[in-house]
Amino acid sequence: MNGPFSNAPPPAAPAIPVEFQALCPAPQLLPGESIDHYRALQAAIFQDIAPQSAIEWLLAIDVAELSWELQRYRILRHKLLESYRQKAIEMTLRRIDVAGIAPSFKEDGERYTIQNALDWRLDPIAADEIEARLASYGFDQHAVSLEVYVQAREIFALFETLMNAAQLRRLFLLKEINNRRRMQDLPNFIPGQPRIRSRAGQISLLRSQAGEASRS
Repeated sequence: MNGPFSNAPPPAAPAIPVEFQALCPAPQLLPGESIDHYRALQAAIFQDIAPQSAIEWLLAIDVAELSWELQRYRILRHKLLESYRQKAIEMTLRRIDVAGIAPSFKEDGERYTIQNALDWRLDPIAADEIEARLASYGFDQHAVSLEVYVQAREIFALFETLMNAAQLRRLFLLKEINNRRRMQDLPNFIPGQPRIRSRAGQISLLRSQAGEASRS
């Protein structure tokens, strides 16, 4: 049986303290990007990391920026594939309509092929007709997608490089935050002495050191 449903709002993300607000520059968004989506992503990351110091706030801000960059790269990569799909349709139509055409009509055939590919992109009815025609020649959607990746392979690899670099930088920042917190959680210790994690061990060590001091 399901538990009671709660209408309580989710906990608010930690706001940047006034003294640290200068650390967070205004977002540099591209046309078409939403400031509300950016703020929502940033707030979710701040809530999860819960920065406690200026350094942690700087690291958390960079994590949010890198996360937004990753989303941007994914969207642009998808738009890239959509753009190159028109080129793939054009190349596939050229194999059907231009191959074997008389040289005197080849220029007209090329022009009509380009126009048909543009119609495919702009006119849904034309797109259905063109795709059905391609399928009748054995060029289904998978074949067109393969042509897309062939046409976009170089710039697609560029986006993969950008995404991997942003992902690695984000992982490094998260590890840096964790490392800083682990160091802060370690108890104070005397240089040259082993770290004693338990309070009983610390007391025993202090007593031992006090006894050595009194004997000397």
